[in-house]
Amino acid sequence: MEHMKKFFSALVFCVIVLTHQTVAQETKGKDLINKVCTMSPYRDLCMNVLSSDPEQSPDADLKDLAIISLEVAAKNASGILKDAKRLINDDSLNPDVQQGLADCKQTILDAESQLEDTIASLLDDSKSDANVWLKAALAAIDTCDASIPGDDDILSVKSVLLRKLCNIAITINRLLNKPDYLHKPTLLNRPLKL
Repeated sequence: MEHMKKFFSALVFCVIVLTHQTVAQETKGKDLINKVCTMSPYRDLCMNVLSSDPEQSPDADLKDLAIISLEVAAKNASGILKDAKRLINDDSLNPDVQQGLADCKQTILDAESQLEDTIASLLDDSKSDANVWLKAALAAIDTCDASIPGDDDILSVKSVLLRKLCNIAITINRLLNKPDYLHKPTLLNRPLKL
């Protein structure tokens, strides 16, 4: 009789675990995007970004969403690089600003590379490496901002968006590390701290 109780208890435990895992795996696409973006401090931007890939977004899991957000961030970094290259050659700018732009160009190039490394880490299922690369990309963005005098120049304004995109990716990466967070209704409406 004791063996039957243990067997039954183990069976119930297995069913609960499998049910929980199945529910976690079933949340994809639009429902998952809504849950993830509820936890982001940039909800509207998050919704736009994660819904932007017509092929991947409808059936996306957390890893797919992380990659979508990182691809958008890398594209944004490429845009900043183009602007920096164009502005560096503007002879009407103060030489200190031109030097700052040159420094910024290099750090944004680093950030773009680090975003690509983040994608590669996620594809290799190395979430901790992905987090390291994301933090490095954010540090590069900060360095870019610090190298240009003032905060109203075109690159500083665009770097704000890049920082937000990276923070969305960080939110998703944290959820990849703690997927149960998505299924706790009391925590669902609270943004993850970045």
